[in-house]
Amino acid sequence: MLLVLLPLFGCVPGQYADVPAVTGVSAAEIVGTWQCIDGTEVTMRADGTAVVRQLDGRDFDFDEQWRMSGTGTWELTDRPMGWSDGQHVSLSVTRRTSSAWREPAGAADETVLGDDSREPAPDSYTWTLELERREEGLALYFFFSDPDNRNTYVLERAR
Repeated sequence: MLLVLLPLFGCVPGQYADVPAVTGVSAAEIVGTWQCIDGTEVTMRADGTAVVRQLDGRDFDFDEQWRMSGTGTWELTDRPMGWSDGQHVSLSVTRRTSSAWREPAGAADETVLGDDSREPAPDSYTWTLELERREEGLALYFFFSDPDNRNTYVLERAR
């Protein structure tokens, strides 16, 4: 009986589907400002430096609810990393300038602002960004919460 139930409860449909590999991206396509919800903004400069504003943690770090701002570096790489076999962007904040918290979905109005029991964002942090070619252009993303669930945090080029 256990062998019958395990396949039903042991996985999420599609959780192990391949992440499409993107290749042929030039560094010039990455340079610029990328945005997401709630004021997230990442600026990647041609000299390899980066400025991050209110970027959430990846994978299970997202569940800690911290948001980070700071400065650092970025690199477009073909090295195997992340979830796909294609190119990736390695984005590192080497100097955090501020830390904030995202309120959990469905937070009650009585949530105490300024609650200092939560840990701030780390002093430094690295994201591995996957690449996706869309009709509108290139998008950068990472998985958040349980990466097996494939929840994506998508950064799109600022308009």
